[in-house]
This record gives sequence, C-alpha cells and structure tokens, in this order.
Amino acid sequence: MNDTPTTVTVVDDRDQQVFLARLDDGRTAGGAYYERSGGVVTFTHTEVDPALEGQGIGSQLAAGALDQVRAAGEKIVPLCPFIKAYVRRHDEYADLLAHPAR
Repeated sequence: MNDTPTTVTVVDDRDQQVFLARLDDGRTAGGAYYERSGGVVTFTHTEVDPALEGQGIGSQLAAGALDQVRAAGEKIVPLCPFIKAYVRRHDEYADLLAHPAR
C-alpha cells in the first residue's frame, strides 16, 4: 500500500458506458460500468487495478461518477455492490437513488 495520496480524475466514456478513473500520469486505474436509459444510470460493476487497491481510488471513482450523474440531473440504480455500499456510507448521495429504500 502506498502512503502517497493518489489523485484521480473521473471521465465518463459514454461510448463504452464506463466512468474511468484516470491517474495524473494518464493511466486508467479502474472503471465503474453502467447502463444509461431514460435519465437513470444503472451501475453494474466497479473495478480497480489490483496493484492500485487500498489507495482510495475506488472511493474517488464512486464520488466522481455520482457527482457527474447528479450534475446531469439523473438518478441511479446501484446493482454494483461497491457503488451500493458507497451510497449507503455517504448519505449525501441517497437523493440519487431511483428507488430509495423505504
């Protein structure tokens, strides 16, 4: 594990339907895959390069993707366990849920 914080830029590759976590050196460190339809982004899978795990990249990827969804005025369906757990831990994203738990 690296003690140096890793800076991530999150880019939405709409053609491939994935939010990409890009590092300062241009490498892609991971992605949050989705399907987008009718103003709803359904997150299906999130992955981070195993060599880069434990550096907060997944959390930065989730936050960046969710911030972009919010900016677009869309809602989410978090089928992906990582995104689902991230939203549970970060109440500030609960309003993005297309089907909030009752």
